[in-house]
Amino acid sequence: MEDRIISPVVNTEDINFENSIRPQKLTEYIGQDNVKENLKVFISAAKMRNEALDHVLLCGAPGLGKTTLSNIIANEIGVNIKSTSGPAIERQIDLLVLLKNLKENDVLFIDEIHRLNRSCEEILYSAMEDFTFDRVISSGSMVKAAKIKLPKFTLIGATTRSGMLTSPLRNRFGINFNLDFYSHDNLAEIITRSAGILNIEIEPDAANIIAKRSRGTPRIANRLLKRVRDFAQVNGTGVIDEDIAEDSLKKLGIDSLGLDELDIRILKFIIEKFNGGPVGIDTLASAVNEESGNIEEVYEPYLLQIGFINKTPRGRTAGITAYEHLGFDMPKNQQISLI
Repeated sequence: MEDRIISPVVNTEDINFENSIRPQKLTEYIGQDNVKENLKVFISAAKMRNEALDHVLLCGAPGLGKTTLSNIIANEIGVNIKSTSGPAIERQIDLLVLLKNLKENDVLFIDEIHRLNRSCEEILYSAMEDFTFDRVISSGSMVKAAKIKLPKFTLIGATTRSGMLTSPLRNRFGINFNLDFYSHDNLAEIITRSAGILNIEIEPDAANIIAKRSRGTPRIANRLLKRVRDFAQVNGTGVIDEDIAEDSLKKLGIDSLGLDELDIRILKFIIEKFNGGPVGIDTLASAVNEESGNIEEVYEPYLLQIGFINKTPRGRTAGITAYEHLGFDMPKNQQISLI
C-alpha cells in the first residue's frame, strides 16, 4: 500500500501520537453523538445491574475512532481492557489464554475481527453466549471434550468490513454501532483540542481549512495537524494561521476536498479510460497498482461518501461531482443514464 499522508490506516508513527491525545471519557469524545448517548445508557444500566456490558460491535472505515471508543468503554465501566487483532489469534489456545487472563466484567477488544480464523471464531461462540470455552483434549487413544468456565466479560469487535462477518458471529453482539464520517465542525473541534494538548497555537480559520481536507476522519485530521505544524515552525512564526494551513496542504499535494494524487489517478482512470465506467474492481486495482481489498477498504469509502464514485453490479462509475471537480465534461451516455 502506498504511504499516503491521507491514508486512514494506522502506521507506527500514529500509535504513540494517538495514545498521547486519546480522550479517556465519553464527555471528552467529539462526534458520533448518537453512539455516545446510547452507550451512556447501556453502560449505566449494566453497572446498575452489576453485570458485564453486552458484547459490542463497532463498524466503520479506518481512523474513525473504534479503538478509542473501546478504551473509553472500559474506562467508563471501570475495568481493564485487553487488546488484540483477528490475525494475531492464530490458534484456539491463543484465544483461551486471552480469555482466561480476563477478570470479571473486563473488556476484550479484537480489532479486524472479520479476519479471525474460522476455528477460533466457532470457539468464541460459547465464550460469548455462556462464558465457557469448549476444548477437545486428547490423551493417547482417549479424546474428550472439556468445558472451561470463563469470567463474564465484554467482547468489543471492530471491523472495517462488516459484510465479511459471518451471521453467527454478528448475531452474538447485543450492541451494534456503525461509526459515520465526521462533520467539518467536529473535525475542527478535534484539531483544536489536539493542538491544545500539543501546545500548538492554531487559529480557528486554519483549523477549518485542515478539517475540510481531512476526509471526515480524525486520524487524518491529527496527522495533517502534525505536518502543518512543521511548516508553521520552519516557514512561519510557529502559529498555524490561514495562510500557513493553505500553503502547507498545497505543498503536501492535498486539494480542497482532501484528494491526493492517487485519488485523482483512480478517478481519471474511470473517466478517461472507461468513459466514466463501469469498471471492475480488479481492473481498477491493477491500473493503479494497488490490491483490490485496499481499494475497497481504504480508498473507496470517502470517494463513495462524497459521491465521486458509485458502486454498481457491473463495477465502479464516476459521479457527476467527480467530473465537475476535475474539470471534465460528462459524456452524453452518462448524462442520459442520470435522466
